[in-house]
Amino acid sequence: TVVEQLTRKYETLSPVLDERQRRWWMGGEARALGRGGISAVARATGASRTTVTAAVREVSTRGAAERAGVRRAGAGRPPATVSDPG
Repeated sequence: TVVEQLTRKYETLSPVLDERQRRWWMGGEARALGRGGISAVARATGASRTTVTAAVREVSTRGAAERAGVRRAGAGRPPATVSDPG
């Protein structure tokens, strides 16, 4: 089935992809599948439908590839120098 094929692809690729690349892969696969793609990718990868939907939107957004860094601005923990200046 499609979900089994996606699972095999994801298991092969995920160890060498960072967080952003995994999102782009999920978004690209879901978009290529068309109707039902978001659900299929979510089942295959274990990601939430919300995450896959955001990934499709990110892939579809012009200039997404130009962004630097793995996470969006402001995401993740603050630097230790901010949370504990001492």
